[in-house]
Amino acid sequence: MAEKIKALIREYQEGKLSRREFLRQAIMLTGSLAAADSLIGGLLPKGAYAAQVPESDPDILTHNVQYQGKSTAVSAYLARPVKAGKYPALIVIHEDAGLSDHIRDVARRFAKQGYVALAPDYLSRLGGTRLVSPKGQGLANIGELIPWHVVAEDTEAGIRYLRVLPDVRRDRMGVVGFCWGGGMAYITATQARDLRAVVVYYGESPTPLDLVKNIQAPVLAHYGEKDQRTNKGIPGTEAAMKKYNKVYDYKIYPGAQHAFNNDTSKERFHASAASGAWGRTEEFLRKHLKS
Repeated sequence: MAEKIKALIREYQEGKLSRREFLRQAIMLTGSLAAADSLIGGLLPKGAYAAQVPESDPDILTHNVQYQGKSTAVSAYLARPVKAGKYPALIVIHEDAGLSDHIRDVARRFAKQGYVALAPDYLSRLGGTRLVSPKGQGLANIGELIPWHVVAEDTEAGIRYLRVLPDVRRDRMGVVGFCWGGGMAYITATQARDLRAVVVYYGESPTPLDLVKNIQAPVLAHYGEKDQRTNKGIPGTEAAMKKYNKVYDYKIYPGAQHAFNNDTSKERFHASAASGAWGRTEEFLRKHLKS
């Protein structure tokens, strides 16, 4: 058993396995997620917590770009498939820590799946994430620093930027947001037009809830069972979506807490919830953006 686990770790460190596949096989070897976390957590060196899709992946291209927002230039990270073609596009809205390595990795994961993914730095007008959040920690006052209407403006500008790229299908646009960005994905969907898909990871509901009447795209939402603060808004959101005949699907993942998809946080990451949510996200985006 120990030798198999060591071999598994070695394959992961050499880049032969994605994080998701690594965890799947680790759970199979140890018999449970808890056992895998306990055993492998002690064996893995700190450097083993690597990106799921490295920038060197031969199937993708990455760029640091700028596009013009309504009142300022917005810095962003762009990931796209290397193979020539026309692809649906996604705006990836970061957590309250700003544009982090984790969110860049998420953008690359989408590129690997056949999307052009743009991850704006919504702190650009304040000097950028590296200046405002140098330690990569959550900003408790991010809502005051970047009001929701500014996020909507910068997202809509990002959509316009994507539409002129030669490898983007102009009629296949979506938005995905995490944590603070999940709430911003909700609220942006009430403002932006021509979106075809909205994915919310543990984001707070729009205020007031009647704003959901303006959402045109289907919405998929993911929540952690232990995230009581965010989850208080679920019943009202569901009722409002039904009231205005919106397409809304959500799931609460057992045992998971807020930010369960962030695999750079050992305290919050929940492997089975993250894997399940990602699978549902892939299916949802494939249905609404690739058809």
